[in-house]
Formats: sequence, structure tokens, C-alpha cells
Amino acid sequence: MAYVIAEPCIGTKDTACVDACPVDCIHPKKDEGAHGDADQLFIDPVECIDCGACVPVCPVSAIYAADDLPEKWAAFQEKNAAHFGR
Repeated sequence: MAYVIAEPCIGTKDTACVDACPVDCIHPKKDEGAHGDADQLFIDPVECIDCGACVPVCPVSAIYAADDLPEKWAAFQEKNAAHFGR
């Protein structure tokens, strides 16, 4: 079970979660070219180790365990995976 970044991140893209992630699975980072073009940040479902370190640091409460993702944001699970070609 990976974590998923949902709609509240759109337009915010606060990178506190990037700094908290011990395995570097949240992108695009501020120094990546795609950061300016992306509407939100994404978690790679293959690289995510399900530690949850990103959840408490998200200022807009946009990060959910896949099993706890609200139904209204279910499409974000696929959107996160698609960002990484998964």
C-alpha cells in the first residue's frame, strides 16, 4: 500500500513532504524542471515504502494511505502512478 497525493495539493505544491521522505519518492522537486509545469506533487507507488513520514508534514492534508483515500479523490491514485509511467 503506497501513499497518494490528492486534490488539496493542486496549486500548493508545498515540498515539506519531499524533505520528509526517506526514499526520495515524491516528485517533482523544486529543482526539477517539471516542478513549474506540474499542478501538484506525486508519490511513486513503487518506490514508496509506506512509512507515512510525509503525512504529518503536509500543510494541506493532501496525502493519504491508498486504502484511506477518500472516494471523491480515488482517481488520484491512478494519477500519481501515471506520473511515473506505472
